[in-house]
Amino acid sequence: MNFLSDTTAPAHPAVTAALIEVNHGREPSYGADQASGRLERLISDLCGTEVACLPVVSGTAANALALSVLCSPMGSVACHTHAHIAEDERGAPEFFTGGGKLRLLEGANGQISLDALHAALRGNDPSFVHATPIEALSLTNLTESGTAYSPLDIAARAAAAHAAGLKVHLDGARLANALASTGASLAEMTVAAGIDVLSLGLTKTGALGCEVIVLFGDARAWLPELRARAKRAGHLPPKMRFLATQAEALLADGLWLELAATANAHAKRLAEGLSALGWPPAYPVQGNEVFVALPAAATQRLKAAGAGFYPWHDGTCRFVTAWNTQESEVAGLLAALSAA
Repeated sequence: MNFLSDTTAPAHPAVTAALIEVNHGREPSYGADQASGRLERLISDLCGTEVACLPVVSGTAANALALSVLCSPMGSVACHTHAHIAEDERGAPEFFTGGGKLRLLEGANGQISLDALHAALRGNDPSFVHATPIEALSLTNLTESGTAYSPLDIAARAAAAHAAGLKVHLDGARLANALASTGASLAEMTVAAGIDVLSLGLTKTGALGCEVIVLFGDARAWLPELRARAKRAGHLPPKMRFLATQAEALLADGLWLELAATANAHAKRLAEGLSALGWPPAYPVQGNEVFVALPAAATQRLKAAGAGFYPWHDGTCRFVTAWNTQESEVAGLLAALSAA
């Protein structure tokens, strides 16, 4: 009964098969290989526009590098107060931007409220020497509360940011789960909604370790700088084909969305079972994460039964389902709680 994180899941067999297939012969280095070229064309087709891509090995690297081309050392990035970049990346965005700050904004269910965003932008004056101006907006989908922004939600916030001269980044560590939940396409949730730079997460969806920084529109011109920053930071792998082929295996034929839908379905069943026992989720379950406030006796019972989960900052317990979660794991956890 492992509900610690979707990163505990193994790589999907399609990914390992693709890695074996690409492990033949010689290929050019640093992204000049065939797999990297195919990946960029594939993502361009999925988004309905030309994109520029840089695969990296972790979500932290993807977010921090992406933000480093959006925010200067004397600027700031607006994000939710509980965003992953604010609470779980050990200052990587500040480090990679060379000193840029994070401007924390409030909002229910892990989503930046439009009122909070508009208030921050009204007071944003780059000419005022005593304050740090906001230069970029970073959104997260799924949010850190497991909720999903819709394309309209993204578009409203991106439009406000663009009107204020900001660029917009999307942390999509669990973007597949958000897409499976909302029914939106990758294009609708990103470029059509006004996203400039995307951290396309695939590790949590079934990759061995692969995230893709995707640049849209005018942001494609930043690829040389992005690659230079990645090289300086030690995140420009010479054998990039082994990253690109993972992404290609998951994105081709919609496999990543199928896997995300499976994880979402397990989370929904878990949430329904918890509600039936008298413990409804703290936030709407719109992906593969369930947050619920449990009494100490119940959490002790779960731990004794061998269930893995994390206590969360808001006093809830977080349960995360994955592409390989089994029905028996959900049933076992609910049975243990029922006994408690």
